[in-house]
Amino acid sequence: MYKITNYTKDKANELNIKIKPSKKGKYKIDLFSNDDKYITSIGHIDYKDYPTYQIEKGLEYANKRRTLYKKRHEKNRNIKGSRGYYADKLLW
Repeated sequence: MYKITNYTKDKANELNIKIKPSKKGKYKIDLFSNDDKYITSIGHIDYKDYPTYQIEKGLEYANKRRTLYKKRHEKNRNIKGSRGYYADKLLW
């Protein structure tokens, strides 16, 4: 099971949403509105994210991975409310 990092918790607070470890097998996090309505699930469990890279390989490596992630997902990471948007804001 994925352990939600303080980085992601802080980002969720900024977005004014609640997060919990996902109950869906292939995702890391389930997102909820403040009135506990399910929004979506994000982060494939088999792939690492920015805070995980920071912990495991350091800030410099994590920043390189972040840059590559943002380039790769440019087409959907800015569409507010989409999975890509939430993944970008919470995990990268």
